[in-house]
Amino acid sequence: MTEAPATPTPTPTPPHVLVVDDDPSIRRALERGLRLAGYHVTLAADGTRALDLIEPAVPTAAPQVVVLDVAMPGISGIEVCAELRARGAATPVLMLSARDETADRIAGLESGADDYLVKPFDLRELDLRLRALLRRRPPGPVGDVPLRVGPVTVDVSAHIASCAGVRLDLTRREFALLEVFTRNPGLVLTRDQLLDRVWGYDFDVRTDVVDTFVSYLRRKLEADGRPRVLHTVRGVGFVLRAGGGPG
Repeated sequence: MTEAPATPTPTPTPPHVLVVDDDPSIRRALERGLRLAGYHVTLAADGTRALDLIEPAVPTAAPQVVVLDVAMPGISGIEVCAELRARGAATPVLMLSARDETADRIAGLESGADDYLVKPFDLRELDLRLRALLRRRPPGPVGDVPLRVGPVTVDVSAHIASCAGVRLDLTRREFALLEVFTRNPGLVLTRDQLLDRVWGYDFDVRTDVVDTFVSYLRRKLEADGRPRVLHTVRGVGFVLRAGGGPG
């Protein structure tokens, strides 16, 4: 009797970690060490870029855990973490700092960090702490909790958007644009921010591309006389608000 061929064992997907540090030598060292430890590694040199990478237009590209330096120019690690938690992001964050004072640890943890590691550290300890955070991470795909802002609901996992209970027929770009707005309720997003988060580096560099797609999206949100929720802030950009407002 011929034996059935063995079913190949699926290769596990490596955990995705985002390393955020303004020091290029530290970024390179962490990238090299974490790759050897079995991680898929993405790098960011500042807090602004980190926020974009933690909450990308395509949720499956989001990191599963973040290694975040505290002392960075511009937006500090503590500010990045506080902003993430204010937005409702649950991505685990491990903070790195050269400061070992109790007050510094408390400040980091109070900002929403899940763990705090003092430099210099052993890479093996960092690996173990990251794996502990990944074990505590809620199960399920990224984005499986619907996003809601006023009458607007975006179910990222099912790729379904609705307004006042009416399902919206959106293109891929329109859906990605609405998802970015619902992840940032009440925040005014500039055209450059929207270009970066929705179109990335593969977009038609026309000054009106964002305005055109916002117009398309707004038309669908306001169909059948529904009130305006996507507003223009002149000279700045656009904002999704739960209630009324100018624009």
